[in-house]
Amino acid sequence: MINNDHTAMSEGMFYKKKFFLSIIIPGTLVFLMWLIKVTEVLFEADFSHLGIYPLTAKGLPGILFSPFIHGDFRHLINNTLPLLLLSMALFYFYSEVALKVFVWTYFLTGLLVWTGGREAWHIGASGIVYGLASFLFFSGIIRKYFRLVALSLLIVFLYGEMVWGIFPGIYKNVSWESHMLGFFSGITLAVMFRKEGPQKPVYDWMEEEDEDENEVTE
Repeated sequence: MINNDHTAMSEGMFYKKKFFLSIIIPGTLVFLMWLIKVTEVLFEADFSHLGIYPLTAKGLPGILFSPFIHGDFRHLINNTLPLLLLSMALFYFYSEVALKVFVWTYFLTGLLVWTGGREAWHIGASGIVYGLASFLFFSGIIRKYFRLVALSLLIVFLYGEMVWGIFPGIYKNVSWESHMLGFFSGITLAVMFRKEGPQKPVYDWMEEEDEDENEVTE
């Protein structure tokens, strides 16, 4: 009885620690986004020139800085909650590969926008949001792991309408290229990292079935 209580307590501490660790990077990113917006307002500054301007040298720094820059508070608020929840889900459920996936999503999406976006300043974190949503959805399906498939279905339930954002002309003054290319980045990374991180568990009875199928009788 004591051992069971001790094991349960250890597991509880593990998941609690895992949860808090999953907040660190998403929380830091969101904090910096809000800090920069408040700084713009307080000092009447405009940091949109730190966004991505495709195929120009002046637009290259935007690959790093554009996710922190937002046009107004409505734009910032619209990105805050999905970015926080999706990145926390990534770091919690895919802890082994989360950092690599996040960094790849961040820079691959930015690079693709710099390469293929229209001639305009592209700002905001929505490309990362679409990349994370896409990765979490397709990765769960590819791995055929029921817990991650359930997460995929939850992503569809919460953010399914986001798919309209990848088409031009649906929303005015919105970088649909960031949405589309972020979505594409997520699919690419789901395939790239399909053999890393959490995998569908293999139970003893499944191995026994495989052995039976491989037996040859004469």
